[in-house]
Amino acid sequence: MNILYNISVQFYVIAIRIAALFNAKAKLWVKGRKNIFKKLETAIKGEQNIVWFHCASLGEFEQGKLIIEGYKQKHPTHKILLTFFSPSGFEIRKSYKGADWIFYLPADTKTNAKRFVEIVKPIKTIFIKYEFWFNYMAELNDKNIPFYSVSTIFRKEQSFFKNNWFAKQLENITHFFVQDKTSADLLQSIGITNHTISGDSRFDSVLATTQNPKSFPIIEQFCKNQTTIICGSTWPKDEVLLNKFIKENPQYNYIIAPHEMRHISSLKKQTKAQLFSKINTDNINSTNVLIIDSIGILSSLYQYGNIVYIGGGFGSGIHNILEAVTFGLPVIFGPNYQKFNEAKALIELGSAKSISNYTELNLAIDSFADFDQTIVTSYIKNSSGATETILESL
Repeated sequence: MNILYNISVQFYVIAIRIAALFNAKAKLWVKGRKNIFKKLETAIKGEQNIVWFHCASLGEFEQGKLIIEGYKQKHPTHKILLTFFSPSGFEIRKSYKGADWIFYLPADTKTNAKRFVEIVKPIKTIFIKYEFWFNYMAELNDKNIPFYSVSTIFRKEQSFFKNNWFAKQLENITHFFVQDKTSADLLQSIGITNHTISGDSRFDSVLATTQNPKSFPIIEQFCKNQTTIICGSTWPKDEVLLNKFIKENPQYNYIIAPHEMRHISSLKKQTKAQLFSKINTDNINSTNVLIIDSIGILSSLYQYGNIVYIGGGFGSGIHNILEAVTFGLPVIFGPNYQKFNEAKALIELGSAKSISNYTELNLAIDSFADFDQTIVTSYIKNSSGATETILESL
């Protein structure tokens, strides 16, 4: 299995390099790793007490941000190295001030893992949520460098619980801070006992956002006269339903923040919307549809809404719903939400609804006309605290 795993990593790299010829995101993935080891050596030469944090992408970064900042506060003499796997995380957070250095993670080959660890010499390593790169894990274990997996969540369908080789890879992890009892029980079932149920650090992150959200007076002006539906991280399959609803329901205001910017012009034409970058106090009320063509502000925009639709549920899975519910808003999303505990919990509480078609979208929005916000705010507050639990142990 070691051989097969390493071959699969090599094939992945080859596939990304081919995709980079015509795909912008893949091109960034390749370009960001060019001369990576030379850049690393130059940046951290002579430095000590380096703590390595790794996030797959932007969502995992937001999940681990308070852990990074809390750790730095408790250990100000330690240096923070932050790595990303995906351009979606690196390109948006490459100027983040909470880390001393920010790099892409080289592909998980044995050679890369060995060279990376030799250069960085981390005193401890923390990976956020889903990332398990087996060669890096093995190399860190061989060098007796503590490795922590935080805000981790497991499902019985994963290979770790079906195949002994995959299960054995988890033995290279010093300690797991898992989100729930189900994850702890799954680890227990394969003989791994070094785990703590700490909860999900995302709850702490979204609570921090509500305490000091960015202010957008122009958005407040847009929203103040009508019920506003915010559509966050939408994909084309979401927008098919939303476009129809917008045309048939002009009594609402709509703010749409697409997950990718490349189809904004088409979306603007279909909805007769204004772009956020083009609005001002004179034209803000000329339309009831506003498209957000700026990155990094969506989490603060939820403070101005009444109902939220979260995209991704007609694809691989829904995007972040906690950023919306932390402001006390009910959420609607597509049918693919089963991997997300918070989605299931909020459906049970009656503050979230999953829809599969246009009729269900109509019914869901109507059902949230008189929503009690205390339901979700209490849920968020009661679920917080994971960050401090993790930091105390680290």
